Amino acid sequence: MNDLYPFVITNYTNQIDTFDNPPSIDDNGGGNSMSFYNMKKGDVPVLKALADQYSMSDNFHQSVMGGTGANHVMLGSGDSIFWSDGNGNPTLPPSHIANPDPLPGTDDVYTVDIGFDGNFTECADPAQPGIKPIRDYLESLPYDPKPNCEKSHYYMVNNDNPGFLPDGTVDTSGIAKGGSIPPSNVRTIGEALNDKGISWAYYGGAYNAAVALQQNPDSTDPAVTVGGKYCNICNFESYTNAIMGNTAQRTAHIKDTIDFFNAVDDGSLPSVSFVKPDGLLDGHPASSKVDLFEAMVRKIMDHLTGNPDLFASTALMITMDEGGGMYDSGYIQPLDFFGDGPRIPLIVVSPLTQGGHVSHVYADHVSILKFIERNWKLQPLTKRSRDNFPNPKADDDNPYVPKNSPAISDLFDFFENDGHRNSGK
Repeated sequence: MNDLYPFVITNYTNQIDTFDNPPSIDDNGGGNSMSFYNMKKGDVPVLKALADQYSMSDNFHQSVMGGTGANHVMLGSGDSIFWSDGNGNPTLPPSHIANPDPLPGTDDVYTVDIGFDGNFTECADPAQPGIKPIRDYLESLPYDPKPNCEKSHYYMVNNDNPGFLPDGTVDTSGIAKGGSIPPSNVRTIGEALNDKGISWAYYGGAYNAAVALQQNPDSTDPAVTVGGKYCNICNFESYTNAIMGNTAQRTAHIKDTIDFFNAVDDGSLPSVSFVKPDGLLDGHPASSKVDLFEAMVRKIMDHLTGNPDLFASTALMITMDEGGGMYDSGYIQPLDFFGDGPRIPLIVVSPLTQGGHVSHVYADHVSILKFIERNWKLQPLTKRSRDNFPNPKADDDNPYVPKNSPAISDLFDFFENDGHRNSGK
C-alpha cells in the first residue's frame, strides 16, 4: 500500500454478461484507490445530512462473514441456503467446496480459498477442513451459540449465482458448473407477506434491461446492455422457487427501480419494498462511487418527500450489504457458524425518527426482517431462522454487547424516543 493503491481481489464479476454462460467466480484483482471520508469537511454530505436529521446506528452488522450474495440471502430469509436438487433436498455440490487448509509448503495459500472458489461448506461435520476450530470456538463461548448447520447440508458462505436467471429461467448451465446454486426452498419474507396478504416488491436497478439482455445477449443498445449492471446476487428471491420460479409471483413482485419511483409518485407503493441500485449507482468500489450512491438516495428522498401523505407513514432504511473486508474495531457477536460480520452503516429515515438519534442496540440485516414481522404481526420465518433471536438486553455502561446473546434488535428502538410506533410502509 505504498501509493494508496492497495491490491484488492474482487472475487465476483457481479454482472450478467451473457446468459448462455453466466459469469462464475473470477479473480478480478487490481489496484483500488484508498479513501477516507471526513464528514466535518463536507464528505458524503447526503448521508451525513440524513443521519443528522433522522437516526442512525453505530452497532449494525452484516449477517455473514461472506460476500454480497450470502448477505442478501440472509436479509431475505434470516438463514443460509444450501446446495440441493432444486426441490429442497440437500445434495453434494459438483465443485466449489471450501478447504482453508494451506497447500503443502505454504502457510497462506489455501487449498480451495473461500474468497475465490470455496463457496460451500458442510459445517455440521467437524472432520471437514476448517470446520472444527469454528465449532470449538462457538462452544467455548459462555452462551454456547449453536452452529445452525444440518447434517449433509453444504451451505453457501460466499457469492454463487442464483438458480434463476432474470426472466425466471433456471440456469441449468451455471448449476452444472457449480457457479450457480440450484433453486432453493428456504422460506423468505416474500412468502410470509403473501400469506398475510401484505403487499411487497423487490425493485432491482436495471432489472428490465437484464431481462432484455438475457433474451438478446448480442444487443448493442445501451438501454439493453445496461442490464449487465443488474445485481442478480442481490435479489434474494432469485434463489428461491416460490417467487422467482412462479410466473405470477415473479411478475407481481420482482420489479425495476423505475417501477419504484412510479409507485411512489402515484401512491401505489407496496407496504414493504426492497430497493437495490444497479452496479453503476450502488457505490461499489471499482464499479461505482459513493457520490453516485448518494445521488440515488437523494432521488429516493425527493420522490418520497414529494408525496407527503406517503412519507408520513414511511420508514426508509439505508444500509449496505457488507463491509468489503475492511477492518472494524466494533464488537462482533458470534451468532452461529456464519456470522455475524463487521459493522456497516444503517440510517433510518422517517418523520418518526427525527432528531439525530444514534442507536447503540446490537442489530444486523435480520433486524430488518424482525422489524417487518413485528410491524405487520408476522411470525418468524422458520424454526431455525435468526428472526427467532430475542431483542438484546444490555448494561447501561456497555450498550453494544447483549447480555442475552445471541440476540439482535428489531429496530423499534429507533421509533421509541417520543413513544412513536411506525405502522406504515
